[in-house]
Amino acid sequence: MLPVWWRNRLGFAASICMNDLFTAALELQHFCVQRHWRFCFIGGLAVQRWGEPRFTGDADMTLLTGFGGEQPFAETLLEHFAPRQPDALAFALDNRVLLLRAANRIPLDVALGGLPFEENTIRRASAFGFPTGQFLTTCSAEDLVVHKVFAAREKDWLDVDGILARQWGKLDLDLIRSELKPLLELQEKPESLARLEQKIREHNRPTLLQPPPSES
Repeated sequence: MLPVWWRNRLGFAASICMNDLFTAALELQHFCVQRHWRFCFIGGLAVQRWGEPRFTGDADMTLLTGFGGEQPFAETLLEHFAPRQPDALAFALDNRVLLLRAANRIPLDVALGGLPFEENTIRRASAFGFPTGQFLTTCSAEDLVVHKVFAAREKDWLDVDGILARQWGKLDLDLIRSELKPLLELQEKPESLARLEQKIREHNRPTLLQPPPSES
C-alpha cells in the first residue's frame, strides 16, 4: 500500500492503480533478472523517484539488445507476456519498442536499446526502494532529464521542472548536456536544449531574502 502522503498527492483511485503498476513492473523486472538481461525503468516510474510523483498508467523499460540482436529478446518476452497488438514482433523490430501487457493487464513498453546513450543509461541505473516496499531499477535523475527533453511533450517538460526542483544542487548538469546534445543534433531540435537551459536558469535564481524586521 502506498503511504498516506503519496496517496494524498495522487488521489485515492490513482494510488490503487499505482499499486497495480508496481506489481506489473516487478513481474517484468524479475523476468529480465532471471535471464541476466541489462535493463532499467525510465518514464513515469523513474519520475516517481526523481521528480514530482504523478499518476502513470504504464511501465516503461529500456532493455539493452544492441543492433541486430533484438529478435531473440522480443520473442522470449512474447512467450511470457501478452502482446498489445497482433503484429507486436514486427512492430518492435521496425520501431524498437515492444508493446506488452503484464499478467494484471497493465501496459508494458519495452524499448529495445542499442544507442551508446541507452547503454550508458543502463550502466548508471540503480535500485530504489519505493514507498510501496518494492525495489525497482531505474535510470538516474540525469538520464531521466535527457529522456524527457528528447521526448519534449508538454507533460515531459512538466516532469523536467519537477526533477530540477527536487534534485537541484545534486544534478550533474554537464553530463546532461553532453548526453543530450548529440541526440538533439540527430533529432534536429536544438531548440529543446535552449528550453532546458532556460529552465536551469529559472531554477538557479537565488531566493530573495526578506529583510530582517526593524526594531521598534
